[in-house]
Amino acid sequence: MTANIPRRTVLRRAAFLAAGATLASPLFSTPGYAADGRPDPAALRASLRKAQARAAARKARVESGIKSRNGWTMEKVVDDRGNVYTRPVPGTPVDVQVRMGDVETVLVHVVHRFHYEIDALRKGDVVGWRTPDSVRRGLSESNQASGTALQIRPGSYPSGVRGGFYPLEELVIRDILADCEGVVRWGGDDRRTPDESLFSIDVAPSDPRLTEVADKIRHWTQTPGLGSGVLVDPLQPRRRASAKRLAAAQRA
Repeated sequence: MTANIPRRTVLRRAAFLAAGATLASPLFSTPGYAADGRPDPAALRASLRKAQARAAARKARVESGIKSRNGWTMEKVVDDRGNVYTRPVPGTPVDVQVRMGDVETVLVHVVHRFHYEIDALRKGDVVGWRTPDSVRRGLSESNQASGTALQIRPGSYPSGVRGGFYPLEELVIRDILADCEGVVRWGGDDRRTPDESLFSIDVAPSDPRLTEVADKIRHWTQTPGLGSGVLVDPLQPRRRASAKRLAAAQRA
């Protein structure tokens, strides 16, 4: 006896089976798999070699092979599948080209506090990444080529010149650096060629302190009443003592 199945049901089942066959077919036709679905060692090795070649080509296109002063690799491109991208600084009109991840979190915090506590920034006031051939490799500005440093108003605080900030503004800078627990260095402390516009990551790529500070800043960002944008008193004794200790260490 034949069941009386509605035509709509039959069509739905047929469509479902056809879709299943369509989805399954790429699996068995993927390079590295034989017709019966078992791995093909030779094809898998060939696919791996192609992937490695693509990775090597990307690395050659992105990385310069040269370290910036702080030990990070300089990159030749920005916004092009490397590690350096143009990122907004929330709450400001500023964009900055900076290394993604923990570096971005920490340096954006520096820009935030500068904007809210020293002087409001305008678009174009912050210069992040620069090409490797545009920086002096022996100086801290080389860190910009690895996306791990930025300059705030470099035209107002030119390289080689000290005294660009008022005393109270420098107190805030010292407090910002204390927030960052030594993972950021101010170019104004460089002895040979000071650059008061420059703020650099001052730890190596593998240093866990960078992630610890970035995690702290992310926690502040997610917690009302904490983080940049919330005015603090840099003259508060505990904060001032911490800032003085860090300044002495970094100047030395």
